Amino acid sequence: MATAHLAGAVAAAVPDQESAAAHNVESRYTNAEWTRFLSEVEKGLKVSEEPCPCPDVGSPALAKTIDHTLLKLDVRPIQFDELCSEARVDGFAGQTVCVRPPFVRKCVTDLKGSGVKVASVIGFHEGTYDLYHKIEKDAEGAADWENRETKQSLEAGAEELDVVINYEDLKAQDYSKVYKELATLRMQAPHPVMLKLILETSQLDNSQIIAGCALAAAAHYDFVKTSTGFKGHGATIEHVRLMKACCDNVSVVNGTGRTMRVKASGGIRTIEDAVKMLEAGASRLGTSGGVWIVKEGREQAERSQSPPSAREGSSTRPGLTTRLFTDY
Repeated sequence: MATAHLAGAVAAAVPDQESAAAHNVESRYTNAEWTRFLSEVEKGLKVSEEPCPCPDVGSPALAKTIDHTLLKLDVRPIQFDELCSEARVDGFAGQTVCVRPPFVRKCVTDLKGSGVKVASVIGFHEGTYDLYHKIEKDAEGAADWENRETKQSLEAGAEELDVVINYEDLKAQDYSKVYKELATLRMQAPHPVMLKLILETSQLDNSQIIAGCALAAAAHYDFVKTSTGFKGHGATIEHVRLMKACCDNVSVVNGTGRTMRVKASGGIRTIEDAVKMLEAGASRLGTSGGVWIVKEGREQAERSQSPPSAREGSSTRPGLTTRLFTDY
């Protein structure tokens, strides 16, 4: 099959028809055909080092790039009250708080009327769940774990899902299997639910990152995301630039004109980190340090407008053991 034919078929899976079209695409194309499509995507990549537009560090627009995150395992219920209160006060409206499925309903209740949405992580964080964990029931009627997470999260009020890719299948170049999993989850969570695919870029080489982005685009995901924050290094400038270039190019190759966006996560702790990731091409930032980042940005903006004699001093950075200064 010609690459153009495959690209055209992928383009045909428009969001309004995603359930049927995604099923047809995943069941029709072989690994060899996907490989040709991915090669076409990679061949046309142009990774730019030019900085992308970034909101002013002291502006409300910067806060609106942040998904305020609490994904640690050793948490107490009161910490979710704090998380939601911070999201309200610090202007994260328009984006989300990102939590594990059991805590979605509580956060939805806490955030009612605020404009802040709730995102839930799916298959988090190992990246090892196989297909049986990503469909509701197998042929024998066995219940699956990951679809239960998806159903649980959506019924509790989550509007966005951050899904961990099975990156071992991706590394094995089992593209048909990877796509089938992604398409199945897209069918379980159709638009307007926003899907973000976590690639865990620290575990992948550049070609694998490109393949993950292209398969996510074919399955009509809305974002690709760098990391869980639990394994290896987090977001890097180089990986964010590569993912941004891939998102831009795959929309040209598949002819849809529909471009995914990039979410950088893992290790984003300071205003400097945030600016670097946004300038590299990220549209969203996943961090538990959003309060500190926004505060630091406002102080930086205020100092830049003050006379030199008044520019010394700043708030004390949170300690490493606090919730506000972790990778996740």
